[in-house]
Amino acid sequence: MPIQTRVECYAGYDYPQKPVAVWWQGRRLAVAVVRSEARLPDGKRFVVETEGEQVFEINYNQIDDTWTVQDVS
Repeated sequence: MPIQTRVECYAGYDYPQKPVAVWWQGRRLAVAVVRSEARLPDGKRFVVETEGEQVFEINYNQIDDTWTVQDVS
């Protein structure tokens, strides 16, 4: 089940351009690899792998300016 949380992103020419860290269960997890990325009608979706090898699907809702995260390890 996705939960609303905080995600740190690099924002060059676009926001969000590349996630660099995700907050999960009160801990900051650095992103090691962005496995995939997709533009959605209301924002963006990323599948990322953290340095601890956890895999998350993170979704950015541009309308609400919110992030949801789901562990898909």
